Amino acid sequence: MSLDYSITFACYNASQYTKWCIESLAKAGTPLNRVVVVDNASTDDTFEYLSSIELGGRILNRSNLACGVAWNQGALHQQAEWTIVMNNDLLFHPGWIDGMISAAIKNNLKVVSPAMIEGALDYDYEAFALEACSKMGDVLRTPAAHAVCLCIHRSVFQEVGYFRATPNLLGFEDAIFFNDLKNHGVPRGITGAAWLHHFGSVTQSLMKQEKGLKSNDVLVKHNDRTLMQQSWLERKLSRYNRKRNERLWREQELAQHSMTLHGERVDGTFVWR
Repeated sequence: MSLDYSITFACYNASQYTKWCIESLAKAGTPLNRVVVVDNASTDDTFEYLSSIELGGRILNRSNLACGVAWNQGALHQQAEWTIVMNNDLLFHPGWIDGMISAAIKNNLKVVSPAMIEGALDYDYEAFALEACSKMGDVLRTPAAHAVCLCIHRSVFQEVGYFRATPNLLGFEDAIFFNDLKNHGVPRGITGAAWLHHFGSVTQSLMKQEKGLKSNDVLVKHNDRTLMQQSWLERKLSRYNRKRNERLWREQELAQHSMTLHGERVDGTFVWR
């Protein structure tokens, strides 16, 4: 199947993770001319690295415009039927894009996210991903998605819009986008037909360190209920339903497969979320 897709991610410092990400894409057989990288004014050697490789696009912002602006820049730079918006601290396996988009088409989804393992890379990721795709390829969590990696059909941008392009949101762009998807009834899901390794919000952690914040602090405090135009009750019900669904998915997946679509490496073992 010939797929029309583009890939974009934003980066801010953490050049080693950007390098690992791009090297992993190439190793997985992903054409780098499909990849648009948006640098949010890094001060390390990110510019030098990006200048040394051939990409589908390289956008260099003069200040940190945050994720919402950068994701929009990348999506618009190389428009396609499917746009993959993701983090820069990820690893990939061969066939991950085919698996993700095929699952979306099969299940009539307009937004799809892959399953993932988070944390330390202290296991054989590629061997694990191959086995996990075989074992969990038909497993789907819906309605659900996560901001670590989103594969978005172009019709969503037409019907719902792009990401909120307000630089000082710093972390709420994805929550607002997910709320817009829900309000528009956009079908979305997380599939076991593709698996990523996610080191764990590296860019956010670096920005928190720069601001002297703790790891569990938010970069900027916002009233998210106001941003999403929700009443107190609507927000509470939304959180309750999300946690209930996550609990039910976890219980069902563990009962059927002894694993789930969201794992974390803790002390050298898998903890299933």
